[in-house]
Formats: sequence, C-alpha cells, structure tokens
Amino acid sequence: MSGYATNSHSDSPISISVSDNLNHHTTCTMREDWGFVGHRLLNRYAVFTLPPEMMVFYKKNIEHITEHAVDPDKRRYATKHEAPRHYIDIDHWGEYPFDNIPRKWTPALAKFTDVFLLTAENDTLQLFGNEVSMRDKYKMTLYGEGVKKIFDKDSVIIYNEPYDKFVRTYIERQIYREDHSLNEAEILALFAHETPQIEVESAFFEDQLSKYGIIPWHLQTMQKKLTQAFADKNAANILRLSADFGHYVGDAHVPLHTTTNYNGQLTNQVGIHAFWESRVLELFNEEYDTFVGKSEYIDYPETYVWDVVLASHVLVDSVLNVEKRLVETFPRDRQMCFDERLETTVHTQCEEFARAFDKEMNGMVEQRFTAAIHALGSLWYTAWVDAGQPDLNEIGLDKKEKEAQSEEEKELEKDYKGGKIFGRQH
Repeated sequence: MSGYATNSHSDSPISISVSDNLNHHTTCTMREDWGFVGHRLLNRYAVFTLPPEMMVFYKKNIEHITEHAVDPDKRRYATKHEAPRHYIDIDHWGEYPFDNIPRKWTPALAKFTDVFLLTAENDTLQLFGNEVSMRDKYKMTLYGEGVKKIFDKDSVIIYNEPYDKFVRTYIERQIYREDHSLNEAEILALFAHETPQIEVESAFFEDQLSKYGIIPWHLQTMQKKLTQAFADKNAANILRLSADFGHYVGDAHVPLHTTTNYNGQLTNQVGIHAFWESRVLELFNEEYDTFVGKSEYIDYPETYVWDVVLASHVLVDSVLNVEKRLVETFPRDRQMCFDERLETTVHTQCEEFARAFDKEMNGMVEQRFTAAIHALGSLWYTAWVDAGQPDLNEIGLDKKEKEAQSEEEKELEKDYKGGKIFGRQH
C-alpha cells in the first residue's frame, strides 16, 4: 500500500466532556462500555488515521460517526440479542490460549450449540453440544445418553463439513428468532450409516455461545458487512457500520470484557468494570497521546480480532490484582467521593484514588485505548481496500436516506430512554 501522512488532530479539536454526554441514565452511563465519552473519542480519533482518499468522506461525517459510536449500547435497551456482541466470557470455555475455541463463527456454533431430539415417549435427548462431543479438524465424536438411546452405541462419528452446512443452513438463520425448532429428519439424515433405534418426533436447539458472549465473531461479521457496504458505495451503511464497528472494537480492547469475572463479582470487587473503563478514562483522557500513526492494512482480519481479544484477556489478572492491593493499602477515606453530575450526586472513585490505580497499572487504560484507535482505523481501511478502494468522493446520502436515518435514530433513542436494558450491565 502507498504511504500517506500521519494523522493530525490539530484541525479538529475535541469538545466532548463528561457533563456534555451524560443523560438521564446517570448511573447506567457511568457503567457503560468505555463510557459514552470514551467510545465517542475513539471513533473520532480513528478518523485521523485514515488516508486522504478515505478522510474526505469520514471527516465530512465525523460528527455523525462520533455521536453514533454509542448506538450499540443504546440497542441493548431494544433487543436481547445486542448485549452478547459486546463481550466474551472466554475463560468459561477453557484456558489461554483457548485453542479449543473455533475462530470462525459456523464451526464455533456447531461445537457449542446444544441440539436435542424429542422421542415418542416424550424423552429429551441431547445429540450435539460441547458437553457430549469432541471435535477435531475433520470430525466430531458424539457420545452420552442421547447417542446411547438413539443409536444403541457408546459413540458415533460425524464429519464436520456436512454438519457445519446443516448449522449454517438452519441454526444460523434461526438463532435470533424465538422459534428454535429443527427438522428431526434433516438431523437424522446426517447419520447415513447409523440406524435410529427409537422413534424421534421433533428437535430443537439451544444457543450456548450467546450466553457467554460472541464479540470476536461479531467483529468478523462487522468487517465483512463494512467491506460490502464500501463495495456497494452505500453511504448510509458505511456510516452506520463504521460507527458501530468502533464500539465493538473498543469493547474488545477492555480486559474485563473477556472474562466471567467481568465486574469483579467473583472476587468481591464489584464496580471495578466501570472504574477501569469509564472513570479512569474520563478523568485522564486529555493526557493521553492519541497520535497513533496511520492505519495499516490487515492481511488476516479474522486472526487479528482474535489477537485483540486474547491480548485483552491476559491483562485481566493484573487489573484485578492491582485494584485489590490498592483497596487494601490506600487510605479508605480517600477512595470514594461524591461527584455532582447534571444535578445528580454520584458516589464514585476519588480522582486521587483513580490516579493511583492508573499509575499502578502503568497506564494500561491509555495503552488499550490508543491501541483501539489504531485497530479501528486499520479495520476501516482494510474493508475499503478489500472492497476495491471505491472513490468515496462519489457517494453521499440523498434526502430519502437522510430521512430514513433520522427516523431510525428517533426510534433508537425512544427505546433507550424508555426501556429497560436487556442482559447484564457490562
């Protein structure tokens, strides 16, 4: 790729402040991912990593991309399917480096989705799922009570390719629907050399992946969608996907978005999530060196996003241990303070305590935040290159698209302000 000038923020001053962006959800906002402030700043700074051919479009729309960086958090008030896209409790599935987790979506869904058959005697028997199977490169070995009763064998083997095709054709299409029923005949047809010993009447599946988060796979999906939006020269989709993408990239850089102990609830450290990702950044972001250089083409985005998640996860113990040690040694009467925000009194970490936490972590929050800026710019850039580097001077929103965009924004704001969050806060 040809080179281009290093990013510069000098002609686009950042005017975002904590007080500007808090809203009536005062308590919840303090607990949002990266904080609303952090997400907006991340998207804004990423624009300045882009080459001139992209900058002309992104800078023209920088206010939109900045403001809508928080839309994914707002959608958590509209649908139960949004929250799992923000995290992965990766340690639920094993231990670092988690080689047992398929890096691509369909194989992961095939491994971790539970599939059940219902018999004529009204028995529910599990046939597929992580607890009753072993998957290698080419095949799965199924075992357990379900296999024993259905085929009268201790185990059976099925090859990955036909089962992955079944998952892609049926389970992927239904995963966000209420109806999780499956065709039992289609399932049994996968076992061409096995004869069922009992009568099966119906089948259904249970999605286990979403219970523990899907962010690395969702990042892959976002990359493909943004690439297609560039190829289509669809300005509305480019803007929406770029803004959303920034949110998920930011979340992936937060260590506590990669663990079952996401808010210190397992170690008596409840509240550490917002402390790390919101309080510290909101207090000290103006001190950060956000000149991260130009975006770079990423040869293997699927591997890249997994590397981001794994790099975040290895920091989890450090975050927890530093906070625990500091709570035990820092003067207790100087740890928590009252802060006035939009005529609301908020009990939060004192600035002095937050500064000590940040220092003990050797600037980890700044490092992950600036890494996220460069990652986002690079993923945007990669999508544009893979789409054939379309001329962004030629695209824009027409009146009808702007009106549709406005209506979508109003509907999302209505859900956000009037609804209840689906899933956990973090």
